[in-house]
Amino acid sequence: MLYDFIGICGVILILIVYAMVQTDKLSVKNIYYSVFNALGALLIIISLLVEFNLSAFLMEFFWLIFSLAGIYKYFKNKKVKVEE
Repeated sequence: MLYDFIGICGVILILIVYAMVQTDKLSVKNIYYSVFNALGALLIIISLLVEFNLSAFLMEFFWLIFSLAGIYKYFKNKKVKVEE
């Protein structure tokens, strides 16, 4: 039950961010886009520890990796702008 709640929170985070992007309330270049996607994917992965599903795990694993790459890119670009 707890793991279901954790997974549902992850799904809600990802869906809220997606809806905000689609309604132009959030840019994909905003750090919150990547942070909330990474957090959502991590929560879903945690929920999969109880009832593992390979295809869902792979989806969320790569969602997390791409989100972390977006976070890295955000801070790398921010550092370059500060140095200029």
